[in-house]
Amino acid sequence: MSADGAGIRVLVVEDDPVAADAHALYVDRVPGFVTVARAQTAAGARRALERTAVDLILLDLHLPDGHGLALARSLRAAGHRADVIAVTSARDLAVVREGVSLGVVQYVLKPFTFATLRDRLLRYAEYRTSTGEAAGQDEVDRALANLRSPAPAALPKGLSAPTLERVTQAVRDAGADGVTAASAAETVGISRITARRYLEHLVDAGRAARSPQYGQVGRPELVYTWVRGAGAPH
Repeated sequence: MSADGAGIRVLVVEDDPVAADAHALYVDRVPGFVTVARAQTAAGARRALERTAVDLILLDLHLPDGHGLALARSLRAAGHRADVIAVTSARDLAVVREGVSLGVVQYVLKPFTFATLRDRLLRYAEYRTSTGEAAGQDEVDRALANLRSPAPAALPKGLSAPTLERVTQAVRDAGADGVTAASAAETVGISRITARRYLEHLVDAGRAARSPQYGQVGRPELVYTWVRGAGAPH
């Protein structure tokens, strides 16, 4: 909880409006957390912090006006003490190490589900509420483990992480043309019905969008396209 008892106040920094809406919605669904501001740029984040008290920043690392870690560095230099959870598609461990040195308490890789972020936020809340003096090394280790050893987030029943990754790659590779359930099924090597389940999961997670494609005969076919800023490589 924040000092005023309003919950842990979160600033969502994300340049893509669709992803920002999804992230804020996720935050507000977790008990004890509330989105108090949003920003699409590093400059906007600085302005938001001047106006609003913030406990935690959910920070996209690739912003239009600079890298998220450069923003984190400047905020620390300016005396801002809000913790940072980095949201990124980057998997460069050098970036991870630099973030740790700047006080980044967690990394969440795009694309992620609500369950993934909820797990990170709840563990952060437990870590944040640890108070008093540790009785020994074990208690210190447990406090840090709340941040460093998150349990893997569960996918909906019947979905697997390796197949989700392959379907995700198929949608991303298709670009603006998108994929249908049939084309994704052929690319990945699964049934059309199974492909549709994965594609709908990506839509529910805010990672993909669906739209009807009208042909000459019969019912329109749904086409799935990747949401800009939802985890495509920068």
